[in-house]
Amino acid sequence: MQIKPAKVELEFVVLMASLMSIVALSIDALLPALPEIGAYLQVVNANNNQLLITMIFLGLGFGQLIFGPLSDSFGRKPVVYTGFLLFIIASMVCVTTKSFEMMIFGRVLQGVGLSSPRTMAIAIIRDRYSGDYMARIVSIVVMVFILIPVIAPALGQFILNYYHWKVIFYVNLVFGLLVVIWFWLRQPETLKSENKIPFTGTLFIDGLKEFLKFKEAIAFTLVSGFITGSFMVYLSTSQQIFEQQYNMADLFPYIFASLAISVGLSTFLNSRLVVRFGMWNIAYLACIAYVVVSLLYVLLFWSGKNPSIEVLLGFFAIQFFSIGFLFGNLRALAMNPLGHIAGIGAAINGFVSTVMAVPIANYIGSLVSDSVLPLFIGFSIFGMLSLLIFLYVKQKRLRIGHV
Repeated sequence: MQIKPAKVELEFVVLMASLMSIVALSIDALLPALPEIGAYLQVVNANNNQLLITMIFLGLGFGQLIFGPLSDSFGRKPVVYTGFLLFIIASMVCVTTKSFEMMIFGRVLQGVGLSSPRTMAIAIIRDRYSGDYMARIVSIVVMVFILIPVIAPALGQFILNYYHWKVIFYVNLVFGLLVVIWFWLRQPETLKSENKIPFTGTLFIDGLKEFLKFKEAIAFTLVSGFITGSFMVYLSTSQQIFEQQYNMADLFPYIFASLAISVGLSTFLNSRLVVRFGMWNIAYLACIAYVVVSLLYVLLFWSGKNPSIEVLLGFFAIQFFSIGFLFGNLRALAMNPLGHIAGIGAAINGFVSTVMAVPIANYIGSLVSDSVLPLFIGFSIFGMLSLLIFLYVKQKRLRIGHV
């Protein structure tokens, strides 16, 4: 049964997007500063700077396993406050250390803290909506959320031009504090008392057993991991690609922003179309497009020689346009049967997809040194694996008459 909203509340959508955007700002604003941070910490291999991006995702993945189950017992709001407090501590670690290893630890710890508002945003949306309407709300939230990657690298570059890279961390803290105060003042608790699950030592195990009963939740969680992992390679290597391979350091924030707009446009279109055509149908077609575009690039530029910047941006724009139709719908498809365990459901979904994504991003990212080709090979491989899962689910649905 779908929960159909009487209206879409603008403040609710923007607030949920802002909760998730603390994560995006902590990642994307730091991109222009990677070379400076690496130099400050005396990193010898420039490829290791990518770890400052990918390892925060590791924390995001594991943190969800803590905060998701706790939120089903104690409510969504206390968990958000706890996570943000941990984020403050982790940020202080990052700005006070002179050790690359300790910086990586701080980034992982940041990810653990930020997993709370990220997971709770999804759980709160699931508390209020379901089905294609939930997919619509998630799409609108992601569309607003995309505004952060549009402006974050430019903000990071602006700070670098006039201040020290550590100021980027302080700006992230101020933004996060403002969002949490807004959340405290305006967002009611969405987990009703009668729906709280008593806290026990087996809370996570019981939730995991319940999650594993829903095969489609498992399937679309795996697809999320494949798509997120291949996209994370772009996030962690984009600065290196545009600044080193194309010698466009000054234009990097604007290039990054323009490609983020491509994702934002498709998420906007998804929010307009998903109730009419269904999240399953749109996500399935978007997955096909994702595979076709990446395979076309691999076939055309198999030699490894980079194309002109115009051609590369064209392929990226089309690739990311298809991603915009996938992100929100995949999360909604996985979460749809999990309304009774929304907190732990969002946690397991986020944990599995993120922990899958980190090694994918680290491995493929290590191959992106003087050519963009490994990035598109990664898109192709994990796009095809995702499509195989879609086809498996489609066959299963056909047998029971759901497609």
